[in-house]
Amino acid sequence: MKLIMSKARSACLVSAMLFGGFVGSANADVAPLSVSGTNIMANGQVASFSGMSLFWSNTGWGGEKYYNANAIAWLKNDWNATLVRAAMGVEDNGGYISDPAANKARVKTVVDAAIANDMYVIIDWHSHYAHNYEAQAITFFEDMARTYGNKNHVIYEIFNEPKNDVTWAGKVKPYAERVIAAIRKIDPDNLIIVGSPTWSQDVDVASRDPITGHKNIAYALHFYAGTHTQYLRDKAQTALNNGIALFVTEWGSVNADGNGSVANSETNAWVQFMKDKKISNANWALNDKSEGASALVPGASANGSWPSNQLTASGALAKNIISNWPATTVTSSSRSSSSVASSVKSSVSSSSKSSVKSSSSSSAPSSGSCASYINIVFGARTELTLTNGACLRFSQALNGKTLQVWDSDSNTSCDYRGTATAVSGSGSLNINSNYVSGTGFTGRDIKLTNAAGNSCKFVKVRAY
Repeated sequence: MKLIMSKARSACLVSAMLFGGFVGSANADVAPLSVSGTNIMANGQVASFSGMSLFWSNTGWGGEKYYNANAIAWLKNDWNATLVRAAMGVEDNGGYISDPAANKARVKTVVDAAIANDMYVIIDWHSHYAHNYEAQAITFFEDMARTYGNKNHVIYEIFNEPKNDVTWAGKVKPYAERVIAAIRKIDPDNLIIVGSPTWSQDVDVASRDPITGHKNIAYALHFYAGTHTQYLRDKAQTALNNGIALFVTEWGSVNADGNGSVANSETNAWVQFMKDKKISNANWALNDKSEGASALVPGASANGSWPSNQLTASGALAKNIISNWPATTVTSSSRSSSSVASSVKSSVSSSSKSSVKSSSSSSAPSSGSCASYINIVFGARTELTLTNGACLRFSQALNGKTLQVWDSDSNTSCDYRGTATAVSGSGSLNINSNYVSGTGFTGRDIKLTNAAGNSCKFVKVRAY
């Protein structure tokens, strides 16, 4: 049943890409993820996502108060996060082994909130000794797969950080193979992430003896910029050279013990590495513990709405990185200049079946088709209320630049869907989800045209 649902859902998403939206009532979803070589793919396009990891879920540890829907919604709406990680503690005091009901309930709260907010969510078996709790892991992930396996949003991380006292071949890989097999009996296609020894740093070792026989497998890479420098990027590059996909499910800008100040230079190097390699990532951690790795100052609200003075230095940096993370972008080609976004939502009416043309077939309107112009400052994210016949005029030409289009943050009553087409220039972009971007434009004027059945006038744009 899962396989049929998954394939049907994927077909809907492909239709949204080709025809500008779903046919039927409004429905929120995210693009299905898959692995192709070293790349994570969203709906068949190379993708990377960025967000926050929650702190350990363990009862009485303090971080569990952030396992709520309001905090997750704030990450999406204020931080522009497309990913969140639920780090469910296992063998330590207050974790799943000693308090299964409370910890599982916290994870499900986060997963449900992520789905409601069109985010990807990592369900993390946050353990250093998962191989000693294999039966419990299988039971837990079978439950999660039955509950959420038909949701594209869900990613399974089955072993957070094996320590340096086990080997890949002796303990970690055999454990992973058995847990993966159990998940795949229920959920045949959602992404699964596997850790490696030395706190998920030995990705090069795993790459020489990868898991086979299952699709959509990636490998966790963890780093803390104050401790892990070029040598670990070299190990990561070796893993990529050997053909496995990496996913940074945990990273910090401070020391590996969670303390210390922000290591700006190394953090920048790591961020550039992840961008260059299109590696998705989750920052550790959404918590108010008094340590450098915490994103929030002690006593910060449990429910989001965090002003800048409630962010630590590492939290402010993480927010900036996440907010500006490059989403999936497909550059202009003979087929289309549209991009696949991290999520695909639609407000296209049930009667709408007309297609949105790709850039190869769409014709640019003449300059006379603009009744007026809305002036847009180049590089600025600008909220717009469109009027009939109005075109956008950027303060500089778009040649060689990127155009981004989002759903409006200031008016959420509807979702704009349609096309952005150059006026007296070239280039076109299908706006078929809550975020798209594309290149290949010339000129400085853009006309936005609603898709059939869509009358929304609220949208946010930027060119850079």
